[in-house]
Amino acid sequence: MFERTVKFSELVNDSLLEVGAGRPRSVTYPLPVLKVADVLDGKIEASFQGDFPDISQQGLGPKVSRAGDIILTVKGTVGRVAIMPPDGPQFAYSPQLCYFRPSADSPLNSRYLYYWFKSADFWNQADALKSQTDMADFLSLSDVCSLKIQLPSLEQQAGVSDVLGALDDKIAVNERIAATVDELSASIFERAELESPDQFAEQALSNTAEFINGRAFTKDATGDGRMVVRISEINSGPSGSTVYNKIEVPEKHLARPGDVLFAWSGSLTVARWFRPEAIINQHIFKCVPMNGNHRWLINQLVHRKIDEFRAIAADKATTMGHIQRRHLDEPVQVPNPAMLQRLDAQISPLWGRALCAEQESLSLAALRDALLPRLMSGRLRIRDAEKIVEDQV
Repeated sequence: MFERTVKFSELVNDSLLEVGAGRPRSVTYPLPVLKVADVLDGKIEASFQGDFPDISQQGLGPKVSRAGDIILTVKGTVGRVAIMPPDGPQFAYSPQLCYFRPSADSPLNSRYLYYWFKSADFWNQADALKSQTDMADFLSLSDVCSLKIQLPSLEQQAGVSDVLGALDDKIAVNERIAATVDELSASIFERAELESPDQFAEQALSNTAEFINGRAFTKDATGDGRMVVRISEINSGPSGSTVYNKIEVPEKHLARPGDVLFAWSGSLTVARWFRPEAIINQHIFKCVPMNGNHRWLINQLVHRKIDEFRAIAADKATTMGHIQRRHLDEPVQVPNPAMLQRLDAQISPLWGRALCAEQESLSLAALRDALLPRLMSGRLRIRDAEKIVEDQV
């Protein structure tokens, strides 16, 4: 399958690949800076806010984002990789990132390179290099250029990329479906309140659901069993730092698909849990509907208070902002039984559709991760992988 093995430095010297680190701290650009925390598993979720105009790259040098760049995190959390999307703001790369740009005549397919960074071949080399320092994990630019990659033909690279890319593309579609459905649900709820205010009444948020706080389940974790859900798992999903614990916990401290979780400390957020059964850690409320309410309604009500709660948390003179249980007694507008029934007929199916899309993406990601090592090693033929993917997409 493989035609040759090359170092990145060889491709760089032959002008077939551009590899660079982010801009030095001493250099400033009139652009927002992309950081390690903004590079998630396969996508960019920038933390900076606001509108940034497109700026000509002339004079800014190469360390400014371009569509199609492959981005690798190389300090702290090493090995997260993403592709620069064709849309979105332009930004400068931080020193903790490394970018890759194959040339038009390069023997290296850009998307194949993206998937290679997820392979055992990359990780075997990276693990040996990043641990050479006593400080945080780090890959220097020279380390990156010393990496060796086995190159199949461009046709085979494209075939591997197309198979795995079809799964990632479907996952991206599902993310858009879930986001759009949730926006539609919020719009339906808001419109009902505006058009029929007499069918809504003020109640304390604490009267609509039981807010069950998690516990410190990461202590003495066994390393296997169920995931312990912390705020980072709600925001970004499981990672290398995720804790697993094989312990028995009460039902009230378990998160199952469709449950509403509300992180009340740190980065306050509310989310629908869609992953397998997990254990809820401290600083997270499991929101269990009461008095005939529905999970989608609790989600809407907490979402409507979240900005207010974040403002309260920001004023806390502590190391980590948070709200207190008394803040759950703040008033919210709750529909009466007749209106709730009408809204449930519209929003409940949407809630289920979004959950279905999120869970399907988990299955697609698991399939992608199972196919990737077999395709990258040549143990699975592309045509056979295509048949497997066709049945799923």
